[in-house]
Amino acid sequence: MEDGTGLRVRPAPPPGPKRESLAQSAYAALKASILESLLPPGHEATEQAIADQLGMSRTPVHEAVLRLQHEGFLRVLPRRGVRVLPIDPTDLGETYDVLIALEGAAAALLAGRGGAAVEGMAAATEAMERAREAGDRKAWAAADDRFHRLLLEGCGNAKLAGLAQTMADQAQRARSATAALRADSGTSATEHAAILAALRAGRAEAARAAVAAHRRRASAEILRVLGAVPA
Repeated sequence: MEDGTGLRVRPAPPPGPKRESLAQSAYAALKASILESLLPPGHEATEQAIADQLGMSRTPVHEAVLRLQHEGFLRVLPRRGVRVLPIDPTDLGETYDVLIALEGAAAALLAGRGGAAVEGMAAATEAMERAREAGDRKAWAAADDRFHRLLLEGCGNAKLAGLAQTMADQAQRARSATAALRADSGTSATEHAAILAALRAGRAEAARAAVAAHRRRASAEILRVLGAVPA
C-alpha cells in the first residue's frame, strides 16, 4: 500500500480482540515492510501516516515502533516520526557470528530429530534452485530464508530458536537487500545439500560444521557487497 508521500507498508494481518493483538499486527506489517525493503534504509514516516495506512490508531503503531527500535530496525525521531535504519556492516558481522553459533547448535539438535523440518528444508532448497533458474532473486532470497527458519524451528529448543529470531531477521534483511547484487552459481544450494545430508545421516557435528561453513561463506559475500570486506 502506498500513499501520496511514497510510504509503502504491507497490510496488517487481521488482529484479535485485544490491543496486544493489534500492536502485534502493526509490528508484523512494519517488520515485513522493512525486511522486504518496501521501507528502505533512510525512509522517514510519521506514526500517524503509518497508522492511516494500516487502518488503526497511533497507539498500537507506537508500541510496534518501540519494539522495532529495540530490535535495531528503526529510530524514533522526536516530533518527526521514525526513520528506517541502514544496515550497519560491523553490527551485521557481529550478528552473523552469533547466528552461526546458534544455527550450528540447532543443526546438531535437529540431526537427532529429522522429520518434517528436514524435508521442508529440502523443499526450500528446491524452490531456491527454481527461482535461480528463473532469475527471480526475491523468490530465491525468500526460499533461502525459509530454509534457515525451518532449521531453527525444527531443532526442538524453543529458547534457542527465540534467541536467534531477531538475528535471523537481520540476516534476512541483508540477504534481501543484496540478493540482486550477488552472483550465485548454485553454491548455496550445494551447501544446503551438504547440510541436509548430515542431518539425514544423524551426524550432529558434521551438520554443525556444514551450517557454519555455509553461513561464513554467504555472510562474507554479503559483507563484501556492503563494502565491509575487501574483494
